[in-house]
Amino acid sequence: MRKRFYLIVVAVLMLMSGCKKYLDINENPSNPQLVKAELLLAPIIAQMASGYSQDQRQMNKFNQTILGGSSDVSSKIWEKHGFPERSDVGGVMWRMVYFDLGLNLERMIKDALENEKYEYAAIGYAIKAWGYQSLTDYHGPVILDEAFRSNQLSFKYNDQPEVYAKVRQWCDSALLYLDKKSPIDYSASLNSIKGDNLYRGNMEQWRRFVYGLKAIQYIHLVNKQDFKSKYADSVAKFVDLSFQSIADDAGVKFTGDKSANANVVSALFGIYTTSYYNRAGKPIVSYLTGGLRGTPIENPKSSTDPRLSRMLMINNVRDSIYIGGEPNVTNSTVPNILGEFVNNTYQGKFIFRNAVDFPLMTHAQLQLVKAEALFVKGDKSGAYDAYQKGIVAHMNFVNKYIDNKEVAISLNDMKAYLEGGEVAKSAADLTLADIMGQKYIVQWGWGGLEQWCDLRKYRYSPEIFRQYIPLSGSQLTYNDYCYRVRPRYNSEYVWNEKELDRWGALEPEYITKPTWFVTTEN
Repeated sequence: MRKRFYLIVVAVLMLMSGCKKYLDINENPSNPQLVKAELLLAPIIAQMASGYSQDQRQMNKFNQTILGGSSDVSSKIWEKHGFPERSDVGGVMWRMVYFDLGLNLERMIKDALENEKYEYAAIGYAIKAWGYQSLTDYHGPVILDEAFRSNQLSFKYNDQPEVYAKVRQWCDSALLYLDKKSPIDYSASLNSIKGDNLYRGNMEQWRRFVYGLKAIQYIHLVNKQDFKSKYADSVAKFVDLSFQSIADDAGVKFTGDKSANANVVSALFGIYTTSYYNRAGKPIVSYLTGGLRGTPIENPKSSTDPRLSRMLMINNVRDSIYIGGEPNVTNSTVPNILGEFVNNTYQGKFIFRNAVDFPLMTHAQLQLVKAEALFVKGDKSGAYDAYQKGIVAHMNFVNKYIDNKEVAISLNDMKAYLEGGEVAKSAADLTLADIMGQKYIVQWGWGGLEQWCDLRKYRYSPEIFRQYIPLSGSQLTYNDYCYRVRPRYNSEYVWNEKELDRWGALEPEYITKPTWFVTTEN
C-alpha cells in the first residue's frame, strides 16, 4: 500500500511538472515559503485560457463549429459524439481546476484573506467560481467537497445542484471582497503583464464578470419548471449588471512574441495546427450566408452578413467560395481557420491571431443570453431589444479582431444588416431560433462550452438550431448525442474507480446521459 501511495504521488508530480512552467518555487517541507498572491495571479489567468481552449477542441466537434480535416478515423470519434476510451484527451479542464489552478489558487485566496489583499481575494473567488462552473458543465458530477484534501487517494463526487450552489456562493464571496479596499495599494501590481492579464486591476470589470457568470449559470436552467417565474428575471438582472459594452469583454491578454505568450488558439501556440481541429463547420458558413431565416446561399462568394469575410477564410482552390466541413468526413478542401499559409507559417485570422485576446465571456454573448431568457419568459419586447444589441455588439467584437488589411464593419453595414432579411423585423416576428442562431455566430471559435450547453439544453433541436447537421444511426457512436464527457482517465480511472462506478461512469453510454442542468428536475 505504501509503495502504491508513493507511485501515485510521483505520478501527480510528473503530471504537474509536465505543464508549461510559470513559477519557479522551491519549497522546503520543513520550512514552507509563503507564496504571495501577487506572484500567482498571472499564471493562474493564463491557465484559464489554456485549459479551456484545449478542451474546446472536443466541444467544437460536438457543436460542429470547428471540425477535422483529416481522414484519420481517430480524429472523428468526437464528431460521432463518442469518447476515446482509456485516454486523457478531453480532460484538460479537469487538470486545470485540480492541478494548474488547484492549490495555487487556494494559496492565492488564503494569502489574500490573511493579509487583507481584498482585490486578490475577489479575483480568486471569481476565478474559482468560473473554473468549477466550467468543469461541472463539461463533466457533470465532479469532486467538490473533498477537493484538495490531503492523505486521500480517492475522492467522492458531488452532483451539479451542489456545484451550482457552491459557484453562486463563491460569486457572492467575490462580490463581498470587491466591496472592500485593501489597506495597501496593489494597483501597480495588478496593472502589469505579470499581474491581472484579464482586466489589469479594473475591479469594476471584475464585478461585471461575476454578474455575467451568474447570468450564464441561470440561463442553463431554462428547462426547470420555475424558470419563467424565477430564473428568467434573474438572468436579465445579472446581464444588466454585467458587461456594458465590448470594452468589458473578458479577454485574456497575450503578447504573441513567442509560443508561451501566444494566444491559445493561434498557430504560434500550436494546439490548433493539427488538421484534427481546424476546419470551420458547415453550420457557421450557413448561418453567415442566409441560413438564419432562410436558405443558405449555394457556393457563396459573398454575403449580406458583413461578418462572413472577417471571420472565415475563402477557398482559393475551389472557385473562391466559402465552404464548411461536415462531421465524419475528411473536409480536406475546407479552408484552415488559422488563415493563409505563407512562408511556412499561418498568418492568423479573426480570433486565431498570435497577439490578440482570447475571450472567456463577451458583451454580445450576454445580450443574447438575456434575449433568450426574456423570450422564454414571454417578454418578446425585452428579448427583441437585447437581440438587436447582441448583434451590434458582435459586429463591434469582430472589428476588434480584424487586421490592418481588412476594412472594419461600418455603421452603414450594421444598419443594412439589421434591416435585411436575416434579422427579425419586430418583437412579434422574433423566434427562439433567431436568438440561438445569432448566439451560435457570436460564440463561434471561442465559446465552445456555452454553445454546447445551448445545444444540450434544447436537446440538439433542428427547429432551434436550424443549420446544425442532425446525426443518427452509424453517425453516432452510441446512437445518441453526447451530454457529458467522462473524467480524465489517468487521475480517476486508475485511482478512483469505485466512485466512477457509483455514478455509472464506467459504462461507455454514460456520456449520453443528460446532466442535471438539462433536465426538469429542481
